[in-house]
Amino acid sequence: MASTKNDYVVYSPLPPNPTAQNVVFLPVYHPAPTRRRLLLRKFLIGATSLLLLSLSIYFLYPYDPTIQLARLRLNRIKVNSSLGLTLDLSFSLTVMVHNRDFYSLDYDSLDVSVGYRARELGFVSSQGGHVRSRASSYVNATLDLNGLEVIHDVFYLLEDLAKGVIPFDTDTQVNGVLGFFFFKIPLKARVSCEVYVNTNNQTIVHQDCYPE
Repeated sequence: MASTKNDYVVYSPLPPNPTAQNVVFLPVYHPAPTRRRLLLRKFLIGATSLLLLSLSIYFLYPYDPTIQLARLRLNRIKVNSSLGLTLDLSFSLTVMVHNRDFYSLDYDSLDVSVGYRARELGFVSSQGGHVRSRASSYVNATLDLNGLEVIHDVFYLLEDLAKGVIPFDTDTQVNGVLGFFFFKIPLKARVSCEVYVNTNNQTIVHQDCYPE
């Protein structure tokens, strides 16, 4: 087929005012929360707040230290009858101080008194110390008592010596402060014990303690 000399492609002219096209974006649809979902959300928020409050109280609340008479050794006991009836006693004591808090404890002194049948025999005071958080410290002390008059309890004492077990009363007290950041919180602990000491092997055979 023969073609003409000039071939032309005819295009339609653009309209003078093209039609504008608008694009509409629709937001993502979120269904309204139901009453059950709202109650569940409030319950979770309340439970979380209560858990955080309980943990804060557990970690930050200052608890008094606990003290325990770990050892009471009767080193020497002697009854003197030359110038009236007197008694010579020597004790070795070991007291455990347990710090239950999550910060350190500094105590000024630890005082221990020893008695027999509700009568105080003597008193000993040790130097201060430092106890780390959630740790224990052992304090040793020696109490020497010479020339004690036991006229009122001499028969009980002779009977206890014959049995080989002597009941003693001990009262232990510690005063200190907790080092919580820049704050110093004073604390005090006291415990009383009835201790039964075997005079043959010089050991504690039984003790009943109660804090005060």
